[in-house]
Amino acid sequence: MKLPYAESYKIKMVEPIKLSTLEERKKWIKEAHYNVFQLKAEQVYIDLITDSGTGAMSDRQWSAMMLGDESYAGATSFFKMKDMISNITGFKYVIPTHQGRAAENVLFSCLIKEGDCIPGNSHFDTTKGHIESRKAFAIDLTIDEAKNTQLEVPFKGNVDVNKLEKYLSENADKVPFVIVTITNNTAGGQPVSMENMREVHKIAKKYNKPLLFDSARFAENAYFIKVREKGYENKTIKEICREMFSFADGMTMSAKKDAIVNMGGFIATNMEEWYEAAKLKTIVFEGYVTYGGMSGRDMNALAVGLDENTEFENLETRIKQVEYLAQRLDEFGIPYQRPAGGHAIFVDAPKVLTHVPKEEFPAQTLTVELYLEAGIRGCEIGYLLADRDPVTRENRFNGLDLLRLAIPRRVYTNNHMDVVAVALKNVYDRRETITRGVNITWEAELMRHFTVKLEPAK
Repeated sequence: MKLPYAESYKIKMVEPIKLSTLEERKKWIKEAHYNVFQLKAEQVYIDLITDSGTGAMSDRQWSAMMLGDESYAGATSFFKMKDMISNITGFKYVIPTHQGRAAENVLFSCLIKEGDCIPGNSHFDTTKGHIESRKAFAIDLTIDEAKNTQLEVPFKGNVDVNKLEKYLSENADKVPFVIVTITNNTAGGQPVSMENMREVHKIAKKYNKPLLFDSARFAENAYFIKVREKGYENKTIKEICREMFSFADGMTMSAKKDAIVNMGGFIATNMEEWYEAAKLKTIVFEGYVTYGGMSGRDMNALAVGLDENTEFENLETRIKQVEYLAQRLDEFGIPYQRPAGGHAIFVDAPKVLTHVPKEEFPAQTLTVELYLEAGIRGCEIGYLLADRDPVTRENRFNGLDLLRLAIPRRVYTNNHMDVVAVALKNVYDRRETITRGVNITWEAELMRHFTVKLEPAK
């Protein structure tokens, strides 16, 4: 008999959590202006708002933190981190930053000017925010199949290479670089195939455009290449990663995801021109170039985390838990972006709350309803996150409207996933009674979903 699947780790430490009452949750969500980002962590039972910086570090990572070198310049911790990044990616130059959006801020300050256009696959919120705050334009060229959440396609995160070719042929003078997000978060945590990276690289080079990877979940992307793409089944995750990055000129990374640290990020590249420009901006925005907003102990933990999380068993344990939640939702007929992504389940909110008009933000409404049901905090990845069009200032309703349930790494058990599934089922069972959503009472100009104030639609 084949042995059943088990996690690739033991649990050494636990943290208590407590379920609140419905009356408490009603009070708390109202005080938070129906924005789950404004809730206190102690008001949440199971927290799936993000997998960024919320994972449980390993014993090796905690041990490495004790050996952190806090020297201002030239710390040994920096060189440990740099060597690990270079070994995995092949990039020669590395600049640490305190997290991924800081890496974007530093690099984009060097590369983007007003009026530029940056084509790619579903830029995530901070990426789009850093582009549009510079009065430039994020051009989404994700394949059309990603818009159909019920379609089973193995690499829904891919760039549409025909659209990219056409766009560059008409607008090359406005494009400073092409960006590919691996995995594609906004499209539902969907991976990008090696073949697609190769083709995007070829087209970018044809038009003499550098290719940048937004690499927060590159290891998960490599896992999907190994298990889904022909010819890679016998390669290691590290071998696949090295080939992936051979097609890029540089990368930004939020290490709070696939390096499983609480804080940290970096820029890596082989382009000396990018590196020299980014060094100056790093000193201005972050800190000296060998710490860049990070402590030595965090750089040590990052190096170990990258090493551990580019091993198949570690990734399989993490992704199997996401698949487990997907299987439970299948039992209840709850629609989500198929197939299940690497870090989260993305519930198709308009298919659940069919009576809530798009102007009242179905995914945000479903996020609130799930919190009221069981104290579970998810995150809207949809019409609120999309912000307003920078030219017309109209809400952008042309994308997907999803409730993201991001699973922190090595934090929850499958019993917690059962609670999440049943809570969603309970909301799904009463979906016909949910006929009104939420309205905006106040919003920021950019990345409004973090701070927006809402009220129940009247």
